[in-house]
Amino acid sequence: MMGIDGVLARISELNSQLRVVPATVGAATSAPRTGGTAFASALANATATDTATDTGTTRAGATGADVVAAAKKYLGTRYVFGSTDPAKGLDCSALVQRAYRDLGIELPRNSWQQAKAGTKVANLAAAQPGDILAFNSPVNHVAIYLGDNKMIAAPKPGDHVKIQSVYETPTHIRRVLGTEAATGATTAAARPAALRQTGGLAGVPYADLFLKAGAKYHVSPELLAAVAKVESSYNPKAVSPAGAQGLMQLMPATARGLGVRNSFDPAQAVDGAAKLLANHLKEFKSLPLALAAYNAGGGAVHKYGGIPPFAETQAYVPKVQKALAALGG
Repeated sequence: MMGIDGVLARISELNSQLRVVPATVGAATSAPRTGGTAFASALANATATDTATDTGTTRAGATGADVVAAAKKYLGTRYVFGSTDPAKGLDCSALVQRAYRDLGIELPRNSWQQAKAGTKVANLAAAQPGDILAFNSPVNHVAIYLGDNKMIAAPKPGDHVKIQSVYETPTHIRRVLGTEAATGATTAAARPAALRQTGGLAGVPYADLFLKAGAKYHVSPELLAAVAKVESSYNPKAVSPAGAQGLMQLMPATARGLGVRNSFDPAQAVDGAAKLLANHLKEFKSLPLALAAYNAGGGAVHKYGGIPPFAETQAYVPKVQKALAALGG
């Protein structure tokens, strides 16, 4: 078992690694150790930086340029959807999370959550290196701004982390560094509580289920709530004339294909719907087309090359988009 001398030596080593000014620790290690006063002082100094990190603040001196440098370390890493391990691959939000984490800042995992971190930047002209650029509504892609209309991102399957031009106007630009206590950044322990208060889901039935499934499948929980609103008015026992069932109005064959055993169970229904929407968003890369596919089937969207000319589907897509806007999505 390590004695006090060994512990103090380790603390000194940690201070050096964390770039904590060593003068205080030096005084502590040379002072009398009776009563544990020196040990407590040294321990307090050694853990000060980590405590700041755990509450969401940045390491001393961290800048947007540091975020850019951290992100560039992953250039060439292949894109793997859902992966947070650089050895295996990264997706877009994992790259952003990883770059900030390397500086001691813990951001949420998903792109739609990262699009709410920090504080709002008005437009690309006001953006600074290190800012988070988010794209589409609902958000399904993020990148880190480099300046000069360039960004670093993990773009898509079959690609890799690379520098590219900002090819379209971001729907959100967020600045984490330079905001008080890195507003919007949360620790892993605090994240579930923060998620429960995210966006416009306060008071929405089954909000926890939408948040959980949204995080699991990288789908906006507000979108899931909007679909449930239009499909069933949040009624888990609803049955349509066509035979669609439950909160998310899944057809029995569709439910079976998604692994949903009971469409009347809200948890299973929301999980299945989130999986289905994630697949449609990935396939069609368009919210209106993904919603059309949810309503009429992906085959119909392919057949007609867009939203099928069915009265129900033509009305359904704008209804969900309107409900989504009302939820702040």
